[in-house]
Amino acid sequence: MKKITFLTLHLGYGGVESAVTALANSLSSNYKVEIISVYKRYEAPIFKLNKNVIVKYLIEHPDIKSSGKNIFNNIRAFCLKGKERLLETKLVKKFIANCDSDVIISTNIRYNVLIGKYLSNNILKIGWEHSYHNNDKKYINKVLQSTNNLDYFVLVSNVLYKFYSGFLANSSCKCLFIPNALEYIPESCSSSTDKNIISIGKLSKEKSYVDLVEVFKYVSLKYPDWKLNIIGDGPERKSIEEQIAKYKLENNVILHGFRDKRYIKKMFEHSSIYVMSSVSEAFGIVILEAFSYGIPCVAFDSALGAKELISNNWDGYLISDLDKEKMTKKIIDLIKNENRRIIMGNNARKKSLKYTSEVIKDEWLKILN
Repeated sequence: MKKITFLTLHLGYGGVESAVTALANSLSSNYKVEIISVYKRYEAPIFKLNKNVIVKYLIEHPDIKSSGKNIFNNIRAFCLKGKERLLETKLVKKFIANCDSDVIISTNIRYNVLIGKYLSNNILKIGWEHSYHNNDKKYINKVLQSTNNLDYFVLVSNVLYKFYSGFLANSSCKCLFIPNALEYIPESCSSSTDKNIISIGKLSKEKSYVDLVEVFKYVSLKYPDWKLNIIGDGPERKSIEEQIAKYKLENNVILHGFRDKRYIKKMFEHSSIYVMSSVSEAFGIVILEAFSYGIPCVAFDSALGAKELISNNWDGYLISDLDKEKMTKKIIDLIKNENRRIIMGNNARKKSLKYTSEVIKDEWLKILN
């Protein structure tokens, strides 16, 4: 049986970590699967792994707290320390030198470089890119350089695929578009009758939750019995709390913090609208999760991952020009039209079935075999 190794930064909270977990679980019925997590952030992986998926850590830091308002700042600052970066590189290189897998899948451009340089040519080398470049030339160049000596470069959105495949057209590294998968399709959908709006993500600037609270202020003036539920944590939490207090929305906007899948499942079951306020997004897996519960979504079209998933006026609304007033109007439109919510939610549910783990797994099997 072939052995597949995922090489990732950590197994904490985040879209990449969720995607790694889902794919590892999916492939574990066909292959021996291990995950090499460079850092151990928590006592156990945040997202549930199958028992036959092996997890190994290269660096353990018991002094790093796993919760708190500034956890992402702490992690970022910690990872940027020169000494730690040198240790990280040393241990990753050592692992690569002794790697006995048939396939290695890297989720980090720094690790792409290392496996390209130091991994045996007999091992299939795959880079897996989840981040949108935001037209950052420095980052784009790093990504392109990281593909040297890789066999495949997998992009999670068609937008990213079209962008990078142009640069790599004459490269020996082959670009592929394989979207992330929904690991779980719920048996039943939201009734679309609960007066709850939901949004899930890291509380960081690019997610624009401060703006979302401002949008909801105007929604709340017309529909004071509706609530906005934000699930996640991060460096912008204090700013969001201040915005909530400023508009006196303490009873209408609820910050739930980090929550597990079971908690989020219940929240989806009792929500009627999903709103993504992100300015940019490579692939909005949370949109697909909302879709799977029959929940229509409203998002800015600057988040190209959202634009790729949402069909405007069919399973949600796309808002152009980061126009908060337009977003407010579309949310209100869905609130006052229950029948429209239900129809759009049904369309969303049908679309989500194209992204099941089995469907996406077949795409990966084409290159792994």
